[in-house]
Amino acid sequence: MRLLVVSDLHWAGPAEQARAGYESRAIPNPLQRALAAAWRRGFWLSDPLAHNHRLDRILALNPDPDLVVANGDYSVDSAFVGLSDDACCDSAERCLGALRAAYGSDRLLAVPGDHELGKLSLFGGVGGPRFESWRRVGSRLSLPDWWQRDIGHHRFLGVPSSLVALPAFESELLPGEAPAWRAERARVLQGIAGAVASTGPDRRIVLFCHDPTALPHLAALPEVRARLPQWEATIIGHLHSPAIARLARTLAGMPEIRGLGSTVRRYSAALNRARMWEAFRVRLCPSPTGAEALKDGGWLTAEWDPDRRDPIAWTRHRLPW
Repeated sequence: MRLLVVSDLHWAGPAEQARAGYESRAIPNPLQRALAAAWRRGFWLSDPLAHNHRLDRILALNPDPDLVVANGDYSVDSAFVGLSDDACCDSAERCLGALRAAYGSDRLLAVPGDHELGKLSLFGGVGGPRFESWRRVGSRLSLPDWWQRDIGHHRFLGVPSSLVALPAFESELLPGEAPAWRAERARVLQGIAGAVASTGPDRRIVLFCHDPTALPHLAALPEVRARLPQWEATIIGHLHSPAIARLARTLAGMPEIRGLGSTVRRYSAALNRARMWEAFRVRLCPSPTGAEALKDGGWLTAEWDPDRRDPIAWTRHRLPW
């Protein structure tokens, strides 16, 4: 069996491409605008709207995998409110449409990322999760709330990381939507717990979870804690660059920082609990771009014989700029 994993494709449809400069317009403070521009130009990604061709390159280099997992973040989320924004939703539909056209719906498994649901902008503090975005994950993207697939001696699980980690996003929710979010989280966690609990003792678990912030929240489920010895790997996205993943491991256990805004609090709280990643055997699938300064983007493949009990062999591929 050969598996292809892609993550953080951040595909920009025509409506999002028309929003050049969207990030700076969302930052009223001139100093913050300058800092954001320096971060993007100096390290992260100078033009987030200009990389659709990288998905085409990955598809061309992987013509016939047996299974494909897309691990979240299909649009640029240029309005910061996820799929509830029609332009963002159109981008995500086009991105997943390209994957389905290449591989067929039967071979594609996909999970939503944080940008599908909406999130506060890093510098401007605008936007946030919208419940309509969660509705559109199913109604427009045709993605299940969560999924499982048994192949040989492995059980593959895909979960919506931002919903699982909802307590970390509570301050960003619209007050009137919070009860609906909590009810959906309880329902989805019940299903995930049941799937984990029903995993036979001879199976190994491979989890696909976009944002590792969700992992400590999964570990709070007794069913998950009981099966952690059967965990073979957890494939995350969200961090884009292997360098950022290494930094996150170095900072694991740092104190939570309060008083500098919800984004800093959320990131530091996630790092405070990041030591839990080891129990889940975390492995990053980078974005196609990675960090622009390092040109370290790419994708993952995995190969294994489903008739044998050998561990899955994972390979990270670098995508040249």
